[in-house]
Amino acid sequence: MYSRIAGTGSYLPEKVLTNADLARMVDTSDEWIRSRTGIERRHVVVEGETTTDLAEQAARRAIQAAGVTAADIDLICVGTTTPDLVFPNVGTLIQERLGIHNSCPAFSLEAACTSFMYALSVADKFVRLGEAKCALVVGAETLTRIVDWTDRGTCVLFADGAGAVVLKPSEEPGIISTRLHSDGRYKDLLMYPDGVSKGFHLVREGAAAVQMKGNEVYKVAVNTLGQLVTETLNANGLSKTDLDWLIPHQANIRIIEAIARRLELPMERVIVTIADHGNTSAASVPLALDTGVRDGRVKRGQLLLLEAFGGGFTWGSALVRY
Repeated sequence: MYSRIAGTGSYLPEKVLTNADLARMVDTSDEWIRSRTGIERRHVVVEGETTTDLAEQAARRAIQAAGVTAADIDLICVGTTTPDLVFPNVGTLIQERLGIHNSCPAFSLEAACTSFMYALSVADKFVRLGEAKCALVVGAETLTRIVDWTDRGTCVLFADGAGAVVLKPSEEPGIISTRLHSDGRYKDLLMYPDGVSKGFHLVREGAAAVQMKGNEVYKVAVNTLGQLVTETLNANGLSKTDLDWLIPHQANIRIIEAIARRLELPMERVIVTIADHGNTSAASVPLALDTGVRDGRVKRGQLLLLEAFGGGFTWGSALVRY
């Protein structure tokens, strides 16, 4: 038994923040941001808009695309770094929003920008084991809630959004394999320095925000992701030429280009949404996947490589026959 992606969905907040808007807020420019990141604009939540709000809309669109109903969902797995509440988790909040009352498992997990890849891997195992027949997997973030808007090194990067997929059983491989990794030695290179057990004292003082050592993160990301894509292909007896599409985490255009070169893939065979979406963390891969599916580039039967890298550090891939 395998799992396959039966439907995809995504959602972006209506408010758009352009590079020109940011240049009026912090010492930066459109040219500086585009040349270093590839980002031109990003969607951001407004007051009162939450991660669950975005996740719900993406989930509804994925459910519709899969041709199922909310009542069919028997597993909800959400990847997010920015939950609405400490508890209940975002999975249960989505469950309530969708009116799913069948007591199915619903949970969230956190692996920073790799959270969706981790969630997808977990849901895939549920389906393979026969413990779920219709799994909803969501990546959703409101990263702009934890950004320092005076730090031009980070505030230009992050954005908000949600993406989702519905997995169903299949006799033929859909998700061929997932591979997950982490290395806590790099924790200080990309982090949010406060939390519940620390008493949120930095939050109260107004000093908590995403912290990133950009150059060091870039070097580790390119190296680990390069190894990951080679590992994924070798483990499945495939070559670079077998891939139809690379669907990467949308963190930085330079990282995306470096991985494409490693795979000897032209950029025309890479789904790139960073210019319009920015870095939406756990939402970026499912957002890019849904974009490619809905604009007709990604077609049934094609071989996709999904990959992401996030704070922790965490990184992971999924090899998918769509």
